[in-house]
Amino acid sequence: MKGRKSKSESKKSDTKLSVNTAPAKSSKRKAAVDPNKPKRPASAFFVFLEDFRKQFKEKNPNNKLVSAVGKAAGSKWKAMSDAEKAPYVSKSEQRKKDYEKNMDAYNKKLARGTNASENELESDKSRSEANDEEDEGSEGSGEVEDSE
Repeated sequence: MKGRKSKSESKKSDTKLSVNTAPAKSSKRKAAVDPNKPKRPASAFFVFLEDFRKQFKEKNPNNKLVSAVGKAAGSKWKAMSDAEKAPYVSKSEQRKKDYEKNMDAYNKKLARGTNASENELESDKSRSEANDEEDEGSEGSGEVEDSE
């Protein structure tokens, strides 16, 4: 009985060896995503996948598995030569250029938007103060005093 453990000892050692697989709660929250921000462009493979899905659905109308489409597309993409991939690569590069233009415009708009909103607040204040002064002046000129 030297090497044997009692039931209570084996339970204690098992609990010590168990690993906590529950994910730790993160105190950090994700930043809010701006819905106006342009989406990143698709890679050459995903441009190819757009066309491949249509072809695959025509050839296999009964297949509903997304994984089957992905596996078939991946194997075909790997088998393709660089010359066959070229049209998809060029479309991808064009989309990337468009994305960069859109991001530049988006960033400029953000920069203007923060400054514009601050300027707008200041101009609203000055307008309301100017309107108050005009209202006071018009009230005084509209009244007629009787000096009899």
